Amino acid sequence: MTWQDEPTTERLNGADLYFEVTGPEDTPPEEPTVIFLHGGPGYNAYTFRSLFGERLEHRRVVYLDQRGSGRSGALADTEQGGDTLDLDTLVADVEAVREYLGAESIIPLGHGFGALVALEYARRHPTRTPRVVVVNPWVHFPDLALTLLAEASARRGVPLDDPATEVRARTPEGEYAPVGEARVEAAFRLLNARDLLNALHFRDAASRMRQEFADAEGQLVGGGEVQEALVHQGLWEFEYPPFLAELRRPVFVIAGVHDRTSYPEQVQWLADLADADVTVLDAGHSPWLDDEDAFAEALEEALTR
Repeated sequence: MTWQDEPTTERLNGADLYFEVTGPEDTPPEEPTVIFLHGGPGYNAYTFRSLFGERLEHRRVVYLDQRGSGRSGALADTEQGGDTLDLDTLVADVEAVREYLGAESIIPLGHGFGALVALEYARRHPTRTPRVVVVNPWVHFPDLALTLLAEASARRGVPLDDPATEVRARTPEGEYAPVGEARVEAAFRLLNARDLLNALHFRDAASRMRQEFADAEGQLVGGGEVQEALVHQGLWEFEYPPFLAELRRPVFVIAGVHDRTSYPEQVQWLADLADADVTVLDAGHSPWLDDEDAFAEALEEALTR
């Protein structure tokens, strides 16, 4: 098919998925297609493309609004329904997009929560994935929840009170103790989610304002349904590290030293278990906000080395 800079919404894998395909029309078919997988969960690909897309115009890139997110259809309108969203489905959506586009292979480029989708796609489809690139990944959600709780406690000036021991004690034998969910609920009782994540994500106020301006331009709000559906499926208890050792393709990580939701703890899981190549930038959760040139250089190296 002809690769062009046109948006499309297609019914794939039982959902209305919105994506944009960009790049030179004469791109050789054997060259891998980059598929950008945004974070959130429940965010969109608009902001990344609007702020950084010009730096990727020499490549074939797909900007996908994942199921229920951004400009894609609502979860309630999918064949699977609004309460069954899980990692399996999100990975299957990526494969459906690849098949629709007729791409021989793809490089998943995952950001934050999207890194989880990118990594799992690479694990399940190694012959279709020459490499995987992740930016400030989240892979261990009970640990992430503890990070949120520790930051909220510090900002409120109260001692860290991890509910994990109490939750495990009251959980019947043989059942999984919902430690992550308890930690998150405790964190958000101390500080609202937006303020807490802003404190952990951004290097400075200027970067935060730049993203907020881009978000306002895109006029894409929401994502709550996606978050609720994933939480309903046990997102905050999910521990992906055991699967990292099964990856059979090179993994490249770009981390921002100021993103305390990911660096260093989450990044270290990939370095230890997936033998990931890690590049650390003087940046926050979205490195293109802080140093576009440094991020562009790191990304190009990860895509080509």
